Amino acid sequence: MPPQPPPTPAPRSPLLLRSQQLAVGVLVLAGLVSLGGYWAWRGMIRGRLIEIDHSSPLTAQFQLDVNSAEWPELTQMPGIGEGIARRIVDERVAHGPFADHEDLQRRVRGIGPRTLEKIRPYLLPLPEVRNVADRKPATAETGG
Repeated sequence: MPPQPPPTPAPRSPLLLRSQQLAVGVLVLAGLVSLGGYWAWRGMIRGRLIEIDHSSPLTAQFQLDVNSAEWPELTQMPGIGEGIARRIVDERVAHGPFADHEDLQRRVRGIGPRTLEKIRPYLLPLPEVRNVADRKPATAETGG
């Protein structure tokens, strides 16, 4: 007797019935038509930009205290890269706080008059030296 071929598996029924497939197709088509209508209603056919492109840009206004800011904060100012920012922090640690903004120019290599003018709007005003708690006012006895 010849060997019998293995039984063929029964055909699987589709995941969705024909009527369900038709309903899904209609819903997808309705969604695409709605999306196209919204796109046209928002003015894309005429080449208008989306609202985010029409809004005015926001600018962040910030100011730093040069005597307490760390180097990552200092790099956010124009013209100040990581190297200059690290030099500012190193100079402050080695020789104490800066007395005024011009002190930056005098003490930190890489900060010239133009750089100082670019960063000045981003620097908080420094207190006068005589008002700083860890500095003593000059007197006749101290020679200052």
